[in-house]
Amino acid sequence: MTGDLRLPGLLAHPDWAAVTTLGGPAPDGAGIERVVTVADLHADPGDARAALLTVAVSAPREDWHLDVLLRRAVAAGAAAVLLAGDDPLHPASRLLAGRIGLPVLGAPDALAAALTAVRLLQEPDQVVAALVGRTATVCGVPHGGVDDLVADLARTWRRPVWLLDPGGSVVAGADATGSATPPPVPGAALLEVAFGSGPPDGRLAVAEPEGVPAETAALRAALAVAANSVRQRLAEQRLTVERDARLRTALLAEILQAGDPVPGGLRRRALDAGWSLDGWHAGLRIDVPSSVDVVAAREQVLRAVETARLRAVVVEQGPGWSAWTTFDHQPTAGELQQHATAARRTQWLLRESLPTSTGVGRVHRGAGGLARTLGEAGDAARLAAERTTSGRFVHVDRLGLGALLLAWTRTDTFLPAARSMLEPLQGRPGDLLTTLTAYLDAESSLTETAAVLGVHRNTVATRIERVRHVLGVDLADPDERLALHLACRSVLFHS
Repeated sequence: MTGDLRLPGLLAHPDWAAVTTLGGPAPDGAGIERVVTVADLHADPGDARAALLTVAVSAPREDWHLDVLLRRAVAAGAAAVLLAGDDPLHPASRLLAGRIGLPVLGAPDALAAALTAVRLLQEPDQVVAALVGRTATVCGVPHGGVDDLVADLARTWRRPVWLLDPGGSVVAGADATGSATPPPVPGAALLEVAFGSGPPDGRLAVAEPEGVPAETAALRAALAVAANSVRQRLAEQRLTVERDARLRTALLAEILQAGDPVPGGLRRRALDAGWSLDGWHAGLRIDVPSSVDVVAAREQVLRAVETARLRAVVVEQGPGWSAWTTFDHQPTAGELQQHATAARRTQWLLRESLPTSTGVGRVHRGAGGLARTLGEAGDAARLAAERTTSGRFVHVDRLGLGALLLAWTRTDTFLPAARSMLEPLQGRPGDLLTTLTAYLDAESSLTETAAVLGVHRNTVATRIERVRHVLGVDLADPDERLALHLACRSVLFHS
């Protein structure tokens, strides 16, 4: 590997973390072919072509012999000089290093840093064997999940490590935020290895600095060892997750079929699962296409529920999830409004990554009430799939009266009046009718409307202000707002 070791890569190596640049030009990728060590500033470097010239003994930075050594090093062809100690250079020496184009480095333990360079240059097989051995030891620990293993690998390799899903998103490791790609690491490339039979289940990736071929070879070998352990732990984790999902699904199915009163044994199992069958229940149904793996996507749902501050039990059921919130008292109107808002926010959060339709049932009491509210939520979710202007979200509490009113709006007397009322919105820039409908569906929330339409909040505000001006209406007036809402619904239904 002679000549392949590059100074920038060496400076990025973990064993060189304490090495600093004291003077001279910034490392530009110059190759280092060997390490030459001299005792002190008085020594003659001899032939130092493409070498890292290391001075073993520390000396005062004001010593004029340092300037002499730097000149001799350049004449001998040295790639860089490594001094013992990290004290700054004298200004004159720093200017000299810059003028002659020689990088000058400093390290608290210059000999240890030099030995690292020697090992990377002359003992690449030992570097590979040492890293593979440490990796095998880490992977052999039987405790912990995939996240723990990825964290242990990062500590062992002393580099950022990521677990990527088949689409390339980060699911574990450094800054696992679900981003499309691992965050960039300055001066580093990315090594990856796929795992899984057939189409890859994912990839294990590690940042590795360029210009250190021995370390690159070691990381490639260590990745291959680690990938097998990651695949095994993922399989074990998947089995556990699927088993838990089957137990939750089966338990919910038995409860829904049992009705009131729930048998004692079944009630005990529900209690062990953390479910309260007494009290008042508000159901939620989240539907997804059959192509979505609901077991694997459960974590996304739980994160959305938590972010939306929706206190809910979530159970995999068919192509989606059934969820419910239990109140230990009959909830007030304010509490129900908070619950509906949290449910709607859950839907927004999920639709950023999943094609969901969400329905909310009314509040009912007891185990029989749980079955009833989940049934209503399921019906609402099916209706929501066709309602794009509402963000594919339907609340049963608001559906009954709305359905009756909409039936009235479809009469021959109402429709012409509605079209006449909204005609000034036609043909103007921006889809004002759709925007107004979504705005009224979202209870006059600019943020909700923007999320449904996929536009900026300011865009919605501008359009709504234009609607106010064009129609000459007061959207703060409940009567005018209701009339406009019914008119929008009627015109859109017949368009």
